[in-house]
Amino acid sequence: MIASEATPFAKTGGLAEVLGSLPKALVRLGHQVDVVIPRYRGVTAGALIGRLQVPLVGEAPSADVYAVSAGGVRTIFIDQPSYFDRDYLYGASGHDYPDNPDRFAFFARAALEWAAGTPYDVIHGHDWQAGLVPVLLANHPTLGRIPTVFTIHNLAYQGVFDASWLPRLGLGWELMRVDALEFWGRVSFLKGGIVFSRLITTVSPRYAREIQTPEYGFGFDGILRERAADLVGILNGIDYDQWDPARDPHLPVPFDASNLAGKAAAKRRLLERAGLPVTAVTLDRPVVGLISRLVDQKGFDLLEELSDELPRLDASFVLLGSGERRYEDLWLGLAARHPDRIATRIGFDEPLAHLIEGGSDLFLMPSRFEPCGLNQMYSLRYGTVPVVRATGGLADTVRNFDRSSGTGNGFSFEDYSSQALLDTLRWALSLYENKRLWRRIQVAGMKQDFSWDHSARQYVGVYERANGRHNGIRKDQDLHRQ
Repeated sequence: MIASEATPFAKTGGLAEVLGSLPKALVRLGHQVDVVIPRYRGVTAGALIGRLQVPLVGEAPSADVYAVSAGGVRTIFIDQPSYFDRDYLYGASGHDYPDNPDRFAFFARAALEWAAGTPYDVIHGHDWQAGLVPVLLANHPTLGRIPTVFTIHNLAYQGVFDASWLPRLGLGWELMRVDALEFWGRVSFLKGGIVFSRLITTVSPRYAREIQTPEYGFGFDGILRERAADLVGILNGIDYDQWDPARDPHLPVPFDASNLAGKAAAKRRLLERAGLPVTAVTLDRPVVGLISRLVDQKGFDLLEELSDELPRLDASFVLLGSGERRYEDLWLGLAARHPDRIATRIGFDEPLAHLIEGGSDLFLMPSRFEPCGLNQMYSLRYGTVPVVRATGGLADTVRNFDRSSGTGNGFSFEDYSSQALLDTLRWALSLYENKRLWRRIQVAGMKQDFSWDHSARQYVGVYERANGRHNGIRKDQDLHRQ
C-alpha cells in the first residue's frame, strides 16, 4: 500500500486511520502487507535499511529507506528531507506547498523503486498523493504487470496542477489527454489513479453511487460512470483496539451494551473537562457532542444559521475541532455567551475526543457530503446516538429511528437545510426523555459490528478480482492505457 499518511506515524484525517487499521486486519486474515509513506519531520520510528536512486528528469536524487514492523505490518518510510522535513504534511497557513506535485511524484517513484525488489501481488494506492503510482506502473520495466487498486477517500481533493508540471516530473505530453491526466486544461493526479488502475474503491457503498452524480462528482462523475463496473464501495471500519468503551483508558468507568451505568460517569467527567456546570439539572440534560473540522463540508454553514436556536434547546453542546476561522470564532463566541450550555475547544485532544464519544448522549454530524465518516461509528459503539444527514457513509451506518416499529440506531435527515437539521435534532431530544426507548436505540447501535475484519475480507475480494482481471487483459488494452 502506498499512501501519504498512516497512524501512528503521520495523520491529518481519516486516510491515516484506514492505513493504520486495514493492513492489520489483512494480516489477521493471513496476508503480508507493506505500507509505504513519506518520512516526515518528527517520525523517528524505523531503522535504516537502504538507499534508492529515484529516476527523475536530470539529476536522480536519492532517498533513504527506513522500516519498522508492528502488528505484523511492515511500514516503509521514504526519507528525502528536502521534500518531507517540513512543519506540515501538505501545506501551511491554509495553502498547499507549491512543490507538492514534485514532492508526491518523487514519493510515487521512490515507492515503486522500493517495490521492484519484492514480488508483490497487488499495489494499492490511496488518494491523489499516490495517484501517479498506476500511471508510472503502466511503463515500469519490472512492475508493469502487477495489478493496481486505487482508493478514493475524498473526491473533493483531486491533486490538480498546472500542465507545465508534466515535463518537470518526467512525464510525457501524451498524458495530456482526456482519457489520461488532463482535467480542464490542467493535470490531476487523482484522475491518473482512477483512469490507470485496474479497480477503484471508495469508502462506502452509498458514496460509490453518489460520486457518479453531478452533485457529488466534483467534475469526475462522467469518468466514474464510465468505470462504474470497476468501482466498489467498501465501508471503512473502526479500530476496536482503540475505540471500545469496555476498555477505553480515557473513560472513568468502563461500560458496554449490557451495562450502560458507566456512561453517567463519563458524562459527569465530560462536563467537568469542558468547564460546564455539573449539577443534577445538567447531568439530566442531554449532551450533544461534535468532533469535526469546522468547514462547510461538515455542515457548519447550517449550524451557523442555527446559532441563535441551538442555545434555546434543552441540551448542552461540547465541540472539539478546528477549521475555518469564522466558524472557530462563531463557536468560541457561542461558548462565551452561553457558558452554561456550550463548550468549545479549538484544536485536537485525543483523550477529550474519547470522553466526548463516551460522555455525550447524542453526536451531531450534519455533513453536506461524507465519504464514510468514522465518528458516527465511534458514537454507535459508545451508545451515543448519532444525528446525521443521510449522505455517503452516514447513510450506510445510521438507520433512522422508526417510531412505528421501534427500530433504528439514530436519527437522519435528507434535505441539506438548517430547518431539516433543527427539526431532526428537536425530535431526537424529545425522545431522550423516554429512557426505555432511548436505551433501545443505544443498544441497537452498540451491537453492530463495524470492525475492520469484515471490510478487510471485502478488500481481499477486490485484490483477487484485480489479479484475475489482470491476468486476462489483452495486450492492446495495456497499450491503450499507456
